[in-house]
Amino acid sequence: MDNTKSVVVQFQNSSYELSRKSISILPDCKTVAFNTAKVSTQFNTRITIPAIKFDAAEKWEQFEEVVPQFDATTLRSDVLLEHMNTTKDVSDYLWYTFSIQQDSMEQQSTLSVKSLGHVLHAFVNGEHVGSLHGRFRNTAFTLEGAVSLNKGTNNISLLSATVGLPDSGSFLERRALGVESVIIQDSKEAKNITNLSWGYQVGLLGEKLQIYSLEESKSVNWSSLGSSQPLTWYKSVFDAPKGDDPVALNLGSMGKGEAWVNGQSIGRYWVSFRTLAGIPSQTWYNVPRSFLRPGDNLLVLFEEETGNPLDITVDTISVTKQLLRKLV
Repeated sequence: MDNTKSVVVQFQNSSYELSRKSISILPDCKTVAFNTAKVSTQFNTRITIPAIKFDAAEKWEQFEEVVPQFDATTLRSDVLLEHMNTTKDVSDYLWYTFSIQQDSMEQQSTLSVKSLGHVLHAFVNGEHVGSLHGRFRNTAFTLEGAVSLNKGTNNISLLSATVGLPDSGSFLERRALGVESVIIQDSKEAKNITNLSWGYQVGLLGEKLQIYSLEESKSVNWSSLGSSQPLTWYKSVFDAPKGDDPVALNLGSMGKGEAWVNGQSIGRYWVSFRTLAGIPSQTWYNVPRSFLRPGDNLLVLFEEETGNPLDITVDTISVTKQLLRKLV
């Protein structure tokens, strides 16, 4: 018997075509009412249409997050504090700051920071010197980078960030995140500054001032759009797309951060983190129409890494009418 083709079956002096690996049902023993190989299904097609583009620099303003220095902090400790116990769920972010004195300029020093996770951005004298993050089952990592130290006072600022927190499992009280050790290697020696005096700032200045809200966005001086830098806030306005179709914000050109519309968070994004297939896990973020006004909607982004806001779009999502498709 050929299992790749349909066959003709004789039943009660009648002929019936029976598809391979299928069953036919004849309620009256004469008429085929159903065959398992011929099933009609319904499916939808989703269409994404860019409704609003932000492709002109004039449509954007930016504000660079202030990198704190040790002298400006009020929370101090002679040990490196654990991240979660210090932030107490007020913010994902915790600044570790330290001030170090140098007798001479060092052009080829190395900064080595061991972190328990999840993400770390390092700054020396206000300049970004490196970023790194852990993995799903191995959150710890070590960030190493070459730095230049000036003669006199040098400020080291480390921004630790969490990406979700465990809410179940054994020994939750023993889990720790944040900076664990810091070593600076110069031409003369390796200086372990782990157990010296550190200053801390919980959260970002932009968070504290709530510059993502309609009123508080006026509390800082925004500048025109410039080159993409880590820890930058972006602001724009847009009109609500016409119609009743769902609205989504396409953040495929950005890196990692959070987005707000009219002061309402629409979620954290991490487009730069790719799946095993080499694509982001998500690029469109739903904007409920209840968040929108007819015009002058405020869009604010905080970008941890770097990105291109000129390629952001507000899209509408439409679904085609249900179609019939026959599976044979």
